[in-house]
Amino acid sequence: MADAPVGPPVDPATIDAWASVVGQPEAVARLRAAVERPVHAWLFVGPPGSGTSAAARAFAAELLAAGADAGTAERHRRLALAGQHPDVTRVERVGAQIAVEQAEAIVHRASRSPVEGARKVIVLEEFHLVVGPAAAKLLKVVEEPPPGTFFIVLAEEVPPELVTLASRCARVDFPALAPSVVRDALVAEGVPGDRAAEVAEVAHGDLDRARLLATDERLALRLALWRDVPSRLDGTGHTAAVLVDEVRAGIDDAAAPLARRHDREVAELDDRIARYGGRGSGAGELAARHRRELRRLRADELRLGLTELARRYRDALAGGSPPGEVLDALGAVHRATEGLVRFPSEELLLHALFVRLPPLR
Repeated sequence: MADAPVGPPVDPATIDAWASVVGQPEAVARLRAAVERPVHAWLFVGPPGSGTSAAARAFAAELLAAGADAGTAERHRRLALAGQHPDVTRVERVGAQIAVEQAEAIVHRASRSPVEGARKVIVLEEFHLVVGPAAAKLLKVVEEPPPGTFFIVLAEEVPPELVTLASRCARVDFPALAPSVVRDALVAEGVPGDRAAEVAEVAHGDLDRARLLATDERLALRLALWRDVPSRLDGTGHTAAVLVDEVRAGIDDAAAPLARRHDREVAELDDRIARYGGRGSGAGELAARHRRELRRLRADELRLGLTELARRYRDALAGGSPPGEVLDALGAVHRATEGLVRFPSEELLLHALFVRLPPLR
């Protein structure tokens, strides 16, 4: 989990850095108070879209701005909030899990001196996916980083095997946002009330996801496609393959709003480079974030669809369908949802699921 959009374009030089963190007053209050005397490692725990990424950007901006004169502090905030500061490094996983090689690269990054001041911030994405040997390598550097180095570790949860590493950090929890909070945030950003309410219900507390769905006019068609899958199944691999192709085409279509936002961000970056120069422009980081967001969107779309598929089978169970078959189907959907993180191919995952599911008439 990871990095996420933070809403409509803002001018970080003129607004509160924390304005993009929605619905998390307790976390924001704690982090505001910690800026003057921060510890060296922080752990932000919360589900996707709960504000951990936005809070990491804001906290990094304030850590770099602390103690600087007004003009320098303004520049630190502007670049950090835009994801372009040379002393803010965000590390995303390369494979299915954060492995030893990535951990070694993080240790190397931590050893390098800041570019513009006395501090640098390293944001580690998806800490809950760190495997054993990699966690051991990260433990020492997180526990005793070089002077001026701050770690902000983002995680959806803290599994038992990572409790030791987590204990070296100050933990801040970010609960999932209530649908009403998501709805109100969307309305404040100009989304019509009815649309905001509909999107908030299917976004499951993920504000970033809700923002994308709010601009997606084909959401209803994709949900209908998933709900119709059981009635079209016939137990053959051919039909399963046809349905997989249709579902994946729908996911491709769902990426259109994200692609438009990516185009805007690239244009904004080009504009900033033209005005302020290319040093620390972060073009590579922006491209990496865009790839990460696209991968996450596809996973989110699959979760959304699998949720609708499970609802269809639950409705069938309530309607009198054979409980054995339906419960087996629900178990298969649940396993597929759990497999999204580690499964290398969405096509194979969906095909394996569809050939196992019983048809519903």
